[in-house]
Amino acid sequence: MKLAGNWSYPTSIKFGAGRIAELPAACAQAGIKNPLLVTDKGLANLPITVAALDLLENAGLGRAMFSEVDPNPNEKNLSAGLAVYKAGGHDGVIAFGGGSGLDLGKMVAFMSGQTRPLWDFEDVGDWWTRADAAGIAPIVAVPTTAGTGSEVGRASVITNSATHVKKIIYHPKVLPAVVICDPELTVGMPRIITAGTGMDAFAHCLEAFSSPHYHPMSQGIALEGLRLVKDYLPRAFADGTDLEARAHMMSAAMMGATAFQKGLGAVHAISHPIGAVYGTHHGMTNAVVIPPVLKLNRNAIEGRIGQAADYLGIKGGFDGFFSYLLELRAGLGVPDNLGEMGIGTDRVEELTAMALQDPSCGGNPIELTFENTRQLLLDSILLKNS
Repeated sequence: MKLAGNWSYPTSIKFGAGRIAELPAACAQAGIKNPLLVTDKGLANLPITVAALDLLENAGLGRAMFSEVDPNPNEKNLSAGLAVYKAGGHDGVIAFGGGSGLDLGKMVAFMSGQTRPLWDFEDVGDWWTRADAAGIAPIVAVPTTAGTGSEVGRASVITNSATHVKKIIYHPKVLPAVVICDPELTVGMPRIITAGTGMDAFAHCLEAFSSPHYHPMSQGIALEGLRLVKDYLPRAFADGTDLEARAHMMSAAMMGATAFQKGLGAVHAISHPIGAVYGTHHGMTNAVVIPPVLKLNRNAIEGRIGQAADYLGIKGGFDGFFSYLLELRAGLGVPDNLGEMGIGTDRVEELTAMALQDPSCGGNPIELTFENTRQLLLDSILLKNS
């Protein structure tokens, strides 16, 4: 089977090795003539980024770049990016990188034509309708990791630097017009990033599959996404040059982000405040938190997880799936608990309150209360999940 294709769900996706060469054509498709490439600090000087800028320059599209993006991007990064965007007279954004670069790039495009402050567009009710849709610049997304799936998302996660709270900013037009998914761009990912981003995709698929909300299409996408992670994340981790595994993991990442339209849950409700306060890697934090969340939700999802286990070829129903998860984490070097990531119990009350304010709570199969969320945090910090 040739791992290449042209897809239009959920947006126009150019998938396959070497397709970064089509970046100038993707800009033309999106109507962008003077793009600003937005990426994170770690990618700014890497060969894949330089090569992308060369492609743009050779096509007469300039080589403008903004890279002052933190691992958990905030409104200060956004203000700086907007200043560069407006000073350069740009008419669109190439969001390039992992979740941080993609999310910040999308927000530069979104806010480029708005007059209201960023936080007025938080994903609450119909707040997105406050935005001037005509003021949202076109976006081309180029993921360089296989985890967040932000390249096919209609929202970005931005940390409020004053409150240390992660906020979700949503608008339908934040969905990139064109996505280039080239697995060759992920070959140089360090193993720890391969593991963390891969487990992020796994968490998206698992939480979407477990969510009580009704969305059969997302349910099917989530289940197949879990299979791709099961079959190919260990391969990508073991051999970063395995293009087949890298390609399937990029698919799994997009599938997870598409599926979680159905909802997320306690894993993300906890990992968002942990990441905002402590600056931890989002995907690795998710990976640590999944086992205690599964235990909390067991009574509500045991049958459903059993069905997933059958599809994945895992024996033993829920218990078999749980054992598989622990083996997967151990093989990827995931810490046993948040304590091993340097997180103590001194701020548990504060983190509990923050978790309960996170919109992901609504998709958890078991209703989250102060008591069970606090215990979930303590278990995530202290218990050895093995």
